[in-house]
Amino acid sequence: MLRTHTCGELNISHLGQTVTLCGWVQKSRDLGAMTFIDVRDRYGLTQLVFNTDSDDSLRETSRSLGREFVIQVTGTVLERTSKNAKMPTGEIEIGVSKIEILNGAKVPPFMIEDETDGGEELRAKYRYLDLRRNPIRNNLMLRHKMAQEVRKYLDGLDFIEVETPVLIKSTPEGARDFVVPSRMNPGEFYALPQSPQTFKQLLMVSGFDRYFQIVKCFRDEDLRADRQPEFTQIDCEMAFITQEDILNVFEGLTQHLFRTVKGIELGSVPRMQYADAMRLYGSDKPDIRFGMQFVELNDLVKGKGFGIFDNAELVVGINAKGCAEYTRKQIDELTEWLKRPQIGVTGMIYCRYQSDGTLKSSVDKFYGEDDLTNWAAAFEAEPGDMMFVLAGNAEKVRKQLNELRLEMGNRLGLRDKNTFAPLWVLDFPLLEWDEETSRYHAMHHPFTSPKPEDIALLDTHPGDVRANAYDLVINGTEVGGGSIRIHDRALQSLMFKHLGFSPEEAQKQFGFLMDAFEYGAPPHGGLAFGFDRMVSIFAGLDSIRDVIAFPKNNSGRDVMIDTPSTISDLQMNELKIKTAL
Repeated sequence: MLRTHTCGELNISHLGQTVTLCGWVQKSRDLGAMTFIDVRDRYGLTQLVFNTDSDDSLRETSRSLGREFVIQVTGTVLERTSKNAKMPTGEIEIGVSKIEILNGAKVPPFMIEDETDGGEELRAKYRYLDLRRNPIRNNLMLRHKMAQEVRKYLDGLDFIEVETPVLIKSTPEGARDFVVPSRMNPGEFYALPQSPQTFKQLLMVSGFDRYFQIVKCFRDEDLRADRQPEFTQIDCEMAFITQEDILNVFEGLTQHLFRTVKGIELGSVPRMQYADAMRLYGSDKPDIRFGMQFVELNDLVKGKGFGIFDNAELVVGINAKGCAEYTRKQIDELTEWLKRPQIGVTGMIYCRYQSDGTLKSSVDKFYGEDDLTNWAAAFEAEPGDMMFVLAGNAEKVRKQLNELRLEMGNRLGLRDKNTFAPLWVLDFPLLEWDEETSRYHAMHHPFTSPKPEDIALLDTHPGDVRANAYDLVINGTEVGGGSIRIHDRALQSLMFKHLGFSPEEAQKQFGFLMDAFEYGAPPHGGLAFGFDRMVSIFAGLDSIRDVIAFPKNNSGRDVMIDTPSTISDLQMNELKIKTAL
């Protein structure tokens, strides 16, 4: 080894020892009689000292060092006269007796500091430099620790890690596939997996009753802060189990991660029906760190001559505690925020419960004191509170009110990143209607089992069929989801029929799985955690990019290696792909 110790290892117990360190120059301070240099590796930072007793050539070399030079130094561990309690190595320094420049460095395009001056695009272009910064390095160390704890927990429960193929068959359901042309089979394509779904089900048929994999998946979809074209899942499947077994095992995994990585005891995770989540929060991934549940007002507000309410399918609101002192300017600003195209509210009604006990609304022309008192009772409002009310199409207005609720949670400081509120959401609809294609699609995927008592509704009321499906939500973010799977060919064929597949199409796409079901498929189910999302929540980040070593930008590009990119005509010809005009 070129070093005896790392730059984060030495302390007062090493006084007088001769050591050798290697690392990057963080910064230097030339004080004339003395020169101080901070040398850094991924373990920490150590101060080097050159003084008048040092060899002239050493002092000359020390003054020639620029930021990010790679150096090797040998010297004696000394006690610092001016200690730094904020550093693990802050009690010592190295009196250098030998130094070698292993490699020089250009001036970096941004400061390699915790608080850098580099913008997002610049740091993405030089990601290998960004990875030297403590915040990014710490995120990857957190990711590593979480992956190790996942393996430790699942191995302790007899799960076996199995790698599944990356070049698979394209399927029409779900997001768009990334496709890979086959040179040896011209005109035919592989797809990169959106998940190992069918393979893990086949592993259950094979008798591997407990499988997991920390696996790369790929989806060609529009990007946002919590999405990347390639992402990582903790993918799991179990046989001979019920839904309750799966919830218990993976609630245990979640508790284990919080305990071992964050030092937090979560306790049991509450459960909520999908229908209740939509009714009370307007979202299938509600943030339950704070209340502000929806209150429906149809029975109280209709028939009073106010057309907006009378003509609405749903009138619903929230109680913003302590906001009665909001000024008209603040209310107007909040209304304009709601009118943005991505939310699409046309207007908002409000009612103040003033500190003197009186009620004042923006619709006093239509609603008297008794009416507003009934509003306040429905909202369980108290003096000092503000009630915000929206009206319109039920599905649309619930989504809009969810946005308002989350925004008020932010403005009132109720969404603390150091508070964690997990939640199981259960019994999702099996199918959802797609206006563009005018047919039903699987809300999760085509292999999700319907509730046995709802199977008869597939022919008459398919939208009412509930699935044996469940999501784990933390702080308003879906971090995991899964279901009990169909393990019977007849039921799987029925499911494909209701999804619009002809028998021939179903056989072409998924015949291998249905054939496998005829050779003794056990009851099984599973779950996949979004590993990137989970790590970002543990790190207190809104974006998953900074917990991924080499992420793509919002356009799906890696600006560091400049990809996606064109390929040569020779490669195009070998793949039998015509050059785009």
